[in-house]
Amino acid sequence: MKPLQDELLLAFQEGEFFPVFQPVVELRTGRPTGFEALARWRHKNLGDISANGFIPLLEENGLLDRLSLFILEKAFASPALRDNTLTLAINMSPLQLLHYQSSDRLQEVAAQHSFDLNRLTVEITESALVNNLERSRSAAGELKALHCKLALDDFGTGYSSLKHLHAFPFDELKIDRSFIHSMTQKPESLKIVAAIVGMGQSLGLTTVAEGVETQEEADMLVSLGCDYAQGWLYSKPCTVAELPTMVSATWPGASIAAQAPLEADTTNRLDPAAEERLAQLQAFYDGAPVGLCFLDREMRYVSLNKRLTEIHGIPAEEHLGRSVAEVIPHVFPLVEKYIRRALEGESMRGVKVTRPPQDGQPGPPTVLFSCQPAHNQAGEVLGVGMAIMDVPERRRP
Repeated sequence: MKPLQDELLLAFQEGEFFPVFQPVVELRTGRPTGFEALARWRHKNLGDISANGFIPLLEENGLLDRLSLFILEKAFASPALRDNTLTLAINMSPLQLLHYQSSDRLQEVAAQHSFDLNRLTVEITESALVNNLERSRSAAGELKALHCKLALDDFGTGYSSLKHLHAFPFDELKIDRSFIHSMTQKPESLKIVAAIVGMGQSLGLTTVAEGVETQEEADMLVSLGCDYAQGWLYSKPCTVAELPTMVSATWPGASIAAQAPLEADTTNRLDPAAEERLAQLQAFYDGAPVGLCFLDREMRYVSLNKRLTEIHGIPAEEHLGRSVAEVIPHVFPLVEKYIRRALEGESMRGVKVTRPPQDGQPGPPTVLFSCQPAHNQAGEVLGVGMAIMDVPERRRP
């Protein structure tokens, strides 16, 4: 039998390479936000060959660009991906990143299929950045100039991650699956995941957990503040033919209990005294007579209490992971400037807002609210805590 490397060109001619797509899911809601495109080889005699078995061979023989362009063309041409706003992610190898024509070819293929490159995320492993830092930085700049997003893949497994975060214009951190699999049993892994998520929040980066397989892992990730996940809990990679069904799929989001803001102190769960303090604070939050919530820097609801759902007349699950503009569009224009001021570091107290008459929307017509910025140790604003109460009719002027 021929060595595999001798069969690579024949595999292209015979159509043995094909793409599969794994959904990337918003942890809080279970809604797909995009897909990662992955290459597969179905050998006519050997069956399915893992990517680890053929990607290095393609790279050694100068054929990896050919495969990547083929995968991108299939993805860009798919009506299920082209005709919506879902994102697409693809990996780029070290050699591809250093190739001076990679961005040009990418732009050509996208133009042929009218695919907007601001929906594409290029995932780069740290090994791609080590050998030629200056050329890698230049290539990253070229991709950003095309409006692509950049993700640092397998974060936490490299030896110089912090230097690369400082030097490159990344938009996203992907947390390596090895930490995800062990964090429910090992406090050390849990603390590493919490630290990565916290670092991402401080730097304004989206965090994506790889290899999520259980609901416990998903709930824990939400409690830590992670944004998105992919893994077999949601779906194995699907074929192009299965994409239309996957695009409209929805999986269970994290439990409401897991999304309470005070649960974020998961690293202390083995400390009985910390657990007792946490339970006391949680009881106060849940039983508060005013509506309470926390918004991230994109004004999305990270958490809220029962009273706020009553004020808005909207269930908690329809808040979480969505922006204020999406949840209460009739009120957002009235409160936006105050939230933005809080995001710039200003405390806003005792603001009264009255909706126009004949609004016909749920919720009280007049509310009194406060916004308090939340800072990290560097003094940067991570988000805004809000307290909202409705103003009874007799108190309105």
